[in-house]
Amino acid sequence: MSDIRDLEGLLSAQVPVVIIESHEERKVLQMLERFATLNDRAFFTWNVTQGLRRANTAESVYNTKDLPEALRHAELSPQNAVYLFLDAHPFLSDPAVIRTIKNIALKVEVVPRMLAFLSHEIEVPKELGSLAASFKPSLPDANRIQEILQEEARRYSAATGSRVAANRDALHMLVQHLGGLPEEDARRLARMAIRNDGAVTLADIGTVLKAKHEFLRASEILALEPGIPDIEELGGLENLKRWLKVRREIFLSGDASSPLPPPKGMLLLGVQGAGKSLAAKCVAGAWHLPLFRLDFGTLYQKYHGETERNMREALHIAGAMAPCVLWMDEIEKGIAGDAGGDADGGVSRRVLGTLLTWMAERTVRVFMVATANDIAQLPPELLRKGRFDEIFFVDLPKAPAREQILRIHLGRNKSNPAAFDVPLLAAAAEGFSGAEIEQAIVSALYEAHAAKAPLSTEHIARELKRSKPIAVVMAEKIASLRQWASERAVAAD
Repeated sequence: MSDIRDLEGLLSAQVPVVIIESHEERKVLQMLERFATLNDRAFFTWNVTQGLRRANTAESVYNTKDLPEALRHAELSPQNAVYLFLDAHPFLSDPAVIRTIKNIALKVEVVPRMLAFLSHEIEVPKELGSLAASFKPSLPDANRIQEILQEEARRYSAATGSRVAANRDALHMLVQHLGGLPEEDARRLARMAIRNDGAVTLADIGTVLKAKHEFLRASEILALEPGIPDIEELGGLENLKRWLKVRREIFLSGDASSPLPPPKGMLLLGVQGAGKSLAAKCVAGAWHLPLFRLDFGTLYQKYHGETERNMREALHIAGAMAPCVLWMDEIEKGIAGDAGGDADGGVSRRVLGTLLTWMAERTVRVFMVATANDIAQLPPELLRKGRFDEIFFVDLPKAPAREQILRIHLGRNKSNPAAFDVPLLAAAAEGFSGAEIEQAIVSALYEAHAAKAPLSTEHIARELKRSKPIAVVMAEKIASLRQWASERAVAAD
């Protein structure tokens, strides 16, 4: 009913042209027909193969397959009617079409017709911009999605004679992840999840997310990250882990009545290779949510306005995929620009403005994780209190964290950590980042293989001694970074 009320608002405001960008043709047809009936109006549809046709009739109006002729018939008709034009977007730039729509609009107070144009994407000519209003059909809420799942479960049972088994947690997650989709797409994915094996399981969630990602045509801007690591694969960073643990329930519940505001995001600053990217991935792993990475390389385009539009589209898609984690890696490379913001024509400043507005106004459950290496390039607007729930500083790992990291990577390389002197190696790895420790183990594996010997503590210790860690190579920059973070950020470990 909310869609009908919105349309009635446009009708009472005497808006002559309504633009509807949607793939749900059947739903829009039914909605507009009902709207016309409730407002005692005739309802006509047009498409290029059938021409203009009144609802519930088989015959088309003579000589109306061309859009200008169909509009001319609407202009000359004395009826207060609603006209729905399907896939008319290629013809809207025709001067005859523009002029006829203007003629109809001039008479809207005398004969209040409504012209609705439905297609997947519509570019409105500038001449008609002031006459047109956009309308988006509402998306199904959680209750409607549950109804769709129940309907599809009944259909499956009727067809097979078997009841659909459902894991409670999987069902809850499926309802959440079918949100943000048009009803037809939500039904298609619900049917896919059920008919795959006659059950709704946690294994179905990944399949549904991948298909939803493809439905939204998001792959060019937002990458769905595969193989999200578990939080236990992250060595150290105990403060960060605890922060995520105490906020998980509030974020996942989606309870608007809770007195606690849902967490919205964090900024991870720190030394290169210290584990910021892995930490960003582990946020999604800790909360069992999909992770989307915004690639600034594909975001930026050479044509004026395209980059900002891509940014808005990426944020819109993230909202449609909620609940999820949105990861902006090395964010300073995407929004820093020059000090005045003019070296790139002001694009980075406009992208920053779009991002800040979204961060302040979003209501969807999208948790943003931004990572950065160079504080000097971050604009002060982004660091202002309230932009992020917390700013964490990821430093080089201390001895206990280095021991965890060594055990994790030894285990990954099919070595038993108990067979190594891990405290000795942790001491030898002082000043090393997690990535450097991992690489030292890999190099030691090559040396052991060349010597036709099993990997040993001595092999790894030798590689650690041979390497020059980032703490030595970039000592001055790291010292400056630590000084800045000591007063402005929370230690992640």
